[in-house]
Amino acid sequence: MTGPRILIVDDDPEITSALERGLALHGYDAVSEHRTDRALARLRDGDLCAAIVDVMLGGESGLDLVRAIRTAGHPLPVVMLSALAEVEDRAAGLEAGADDYIVKPFSFEELVARLKVQERRAEAARPRPATIDARSRQVIGPTRDVTLTQREFDLLAFLCTTPGEPLSRGAIFDALWGADGSTNENVVDVYLGYLRRKLDPSSDFGFEIKTVRNRGFLIEGIVPVRS
Repeated sequence: MTGPRILIVDDDPEITSALERGLALHGYDAVSEHRTDRALARLRDGDLCAAIVDVMLGGESGLDLVRAIRTAGHPLPVVMLSALAEVEDRAAGLEAGADDYIVKPFSFEELVARLKVQERRAEAARPRPATIDARSRQVIGPTRDVTLTQREFDLLAFLCTTPGEPLSRGAIFDALWGADGSTNENVVDVYLGYLRRKLDPSSDFGFEIKTVRNRGFLIEGIVPVRS
């Protein structure tokens, strides 16, 4: 089982090799890239907990890479390494979007300690999913709770079973109303309306029920967890 994955971006193979070995001893799974375009491509995998970026990358700039990371919306912690120790150099790294800046030569223990600080900060800032409680039929969000009827709860719970994939009106009807025999698929829209009103504004819960044209309905945002 691998540990948290960290991206190292440095054009010196000796440095990347030493960092990979040292991070492995502290339980990390380190991967390295020497070019900024490959580093950005690696970020699209979405499995990284942090990045270590050297300021000087041969003919490329680590500062430009960090700016590109932030422009692309990647929130992962970035620690910059550099032999440039002036206050202006540190400020440039932080202004580019780095979370920390370490001057070479450095203690490996210090690097790991700073990485862990940034990981904790990122974890604390990560949005938490709402909870849906089957016993109380409540949706429990960070700022408020709402109580659902049994049918509303069943509908929401069913939508949560296929995160990222829409459920058709027919599939929802068959699962929740098919055995009733005395209604039609329009009831799905009625109860979706009830749910949307109770969950408005969706920012209180971190998700909303979206309509996907010609495909159905899905949960968009942080899918709630069931307790």
